[in-house]
Amino acid sequence: MATHRVSVERRDSLHLRISRVLREESSHRLDAYLFVPVELGLNAHVLSEEAFYHGAIHVKRTYYSDRHRLPLVMSRLAGKRLDADQYRLGLSLYAYQYVVALERSTQTLLELSRRAQRAEKRGDDKAAKGPAPARSSTAQDDEEVEQLRTQLEETADLARGILRRLRRQEPGDESLHRYYANIDNYLSWFTEQNLLALIAHLPRGNDYRAIRERLLTICRDEIEHRRAREYNSERVTRDPTRMSNKMRLLRRLIEHPVTLKQRSQELGGGEQKAVKAFATAVVMSFVSLGLLQARESLGDITALFVLTLAVIYALREVFKDDLRITLWRWLRRGRPKWRRQYLDPTSNIVLGRQLEWFDYQRYLRLDEEIRRVRKRNMAQREEVVLHYRSSSRMSPTRFLSGYDRTREVLTLDLAPLARLMDKGSHHVYRLEEKGQVVREPVEKRHLINLVIREVEGNGTPLLQRWKIVMSRSKIVDVELVHEEGPGQKTKPGG
Repeated sequence: MATHRVSVERRDSLHLRISRVLREESSHRLDAYLFVPVELGLNAHVLSEEAFYHGAIHVKRTYYSDRHRLPLVMSRLAGKRLDADQYRLGLSLYAYQYVVALERSTQTLLELSRRAQRAEKRGDDKAAKGPAPARSSTAQDDEEVEQLRTQLEETADLARGILRRLRRQEPGDESLHRYYANIDNYLSWFTEQNLLALIAHLPRGNDYRAIRERLLTICRDEIEHRRAREYNSERVTRDPTRMSNKMRLLRRLIEHPVTLKQRSQELGGGEQKAVKAFATAVVMSFVSLGLLQARESLGDITALFVLTLAVIYALREVFKDDLRITLWRWLRRGRPKWRRQYLDPTSNIVLGRQLEWFDYQRYLRLDEEIRRVRKRNMAQREEVVLHYRSSSRMSPTRFLSGYDRTREVLTLDLAPLARLMDKGSHHVYRLEEKGQVVREPVEKRHLINLVIREVEGNGTPLLQRWKIVMSRSKIVDVELVHEEGPGQKTKPGG
């Protein structure tokens, strides 16, 4: 994985996951711009900046290494003098690295499978239309088939090798063995699920028969392994919901020791009080002057004097809040709103700090490179721009021995945007080749653009633009349409 690489993927129905790897002591800055269609009616009154930040933005960091054997070696899992905390940490690191790597490999292979299926369909269509049997694939299609087969073989080899290495270090101590059994149970099930997903999306052709059988063999072996070890009761095994919930809890067991603790603080509390006091003092000064002037001009207390007092106090209530809000926005403009500290989960040592911003922005005030990457046309002139920024600096010298990187996962919950979308659907009509008219239901969808800029230290920024197609019920598709930066080739935008 490249240093500057940022990946965006759909986590579930309405969650978007932005992942990146941070390394070295240099500072890191991330800007994420969401371009939301104005037709949704989103603004600061409908959804405030604080509400979106606290309810829809979730950040998690974990220790990270791209060397999958490192946690096992560094923690000396086979050592007899290893205490329970060290054993759990080492085993969790090993399992987490494997889970992350297999997840990423599976996503890549699923994309290759979809491309291979499209190529296979094109070949079938050509064969059906031609007067004579035609070749079912081009040279490019054959290359994609071979690439998919090769990567599937590599993934199968790595999965079996990593699980075998783990099981060679099975502890004899009962207190350690319980933790080992939970991790082994989850990794076995997780491996089976990912391989079954690959099998389900493989093209139907004979080119994949051998690799399909090999993946099925691994899945059967893992099922038999869990049954022989009696990791799960028959009732849990028969119920997919119970099995999934149990594995979700085991996943949390793995992630807990490797996930950095966080402390969050909202900035500007003292300044806000000072601004409120200053605004009150300024307004009360004018109110007092107005009262003295009214007393001097009107003399005794009369109905006109009382009416004048009422007007002065009404103006005080109006201008006090306006002045306070204006001063506060002027004082905080461009400054971070939140601070986050990251701590080691076992030693509580501070490993790094992060400042965060979130606000609504006008398109014309965006940086030139952000507007260039966005590439709006006349049909897209009206958009609401949500901007999230984080600036962080980590201290690798305080990291767990052998680690100099962390993996950050920024999860965006798009449910607040989905609630603004229409529920309804409509129908479209399509004319078939034989003259038949087909009526098909169509769900209304919206296109949201996500522009990301990541900068490490004083280096060249990485710029990406992602298209997010979503309906009221789910995120339909996430596609990278533009990328430029260190080590990347510019892709034409769509």
